[in-house]
Amino acid sequence: MSTIAIETAGLVKVFGDNRAVDGVDLTVPSGTVYGVLGPNGAGKTTTVKMLATLLRPDAGEAHVFGHDVVREADAVRSRVSLTGQYASVDEDLTGHENLVLLARLTGHGRKPAAARADQLLAAFGLSEAAGRQVKNYSGGMRRRIDIAASILNTPDLLFLDEPTTGLDPRSRNQVWEIVRAVVAQGTTVLLTTQYLDEADQLASRIAVIDRGKVIAEGTKGELKASVGAGSVHVRLRDARQRPEAERLLTAALAGAAVQPEPDPVALTARVGTGDRGAAEAASRALAELAAAGITVDNFSLGQPSLDEVFLALTDAPAPTEPAQEATA
Repeated sequence: MSTIAIETAGLVKVFGDNRAVDGVDLTVPSGTVYGVLGPNGAGKTTTVKMLATLLRPDAGEAHVFGHDVVREADAVRSRVSLTGQYASVDEDLTGHENLVLLARLTGHGRKPAAARADQLLAAFGLSEAAGRQVKNYSGGMRRRIDIAASILNTPDLLFLDEPTTGLDPRSRNQVWEIVRAVVAQGTTVLLTTQYLDEADQLASRIAVIDRGKVIAEGTKGELKASVGAGSVHVRLRDARQRPEAERLLTAALAGAAVQPEPDPVALTARVGTGDRGAAEAASRALAELAAAGITVDNFSLGQPSLDEVFLALTDAPAPTEPAQEATA
């Protein structure tokens, strides 16, 4: 198998006056989870559809395991599977019937299809619900049966387009465990998401897309470092001293933005570049507070969160609840 699962150069898709994808360049290594992170309407789903041969690019090139997605679409389709934002199984069939039907359509014989369905239902914790109609499944169960359907024939590359949209935390964790198990078997996963913690939990590399363009790419650590700041969190003993502490911190941190937290004794500030610069700035700030007689009960220094990275890169609030991306 090629060491590169996906490679795109200048990928473009236009719908009327809207350049949904505007020159996307990606390189996705095999055997990893690659996260594509962006706000609603950023171009994530459109990019996935082109890579999965469901949409034809208007410009640029894309290759999946070395196969051109336009000229060699059949070769690409033989190696990939796609789970979209919403369950694509038949709600009037049972879980077992859905998997058997799809297995038969993808070339399994009658007995092997039933055996594969039983195997996946057990692996995904759905054996007890195998005889129930899918329309009676919970949201988390529907996502699990949908992913199970996508790997009846184990793909080399699995596209997961916002797989945990609308799920409760427990169901999301179950889907995450399934993704990790799929990758452990050698499948490459391209994951689109608006959940920042999902990208943080699963992806080894992340591309941030906004307005159809890749605006940043790298590991989680590289993206956090690219913001060029650390976060200082201070918790005071006396809430009455917070205004003075805010003034002193702003001066000590060379005018850095100091934000009062909802907690009346807490303050947060963004500080210098690099671990050493941040640590030195924080030490000066603590010394200034001590000299002014302001007692600090708790102090921490760390990298910015992915939420802060997202805000800095896209100049938009970090999303908390995914919504379906609008395409043509």
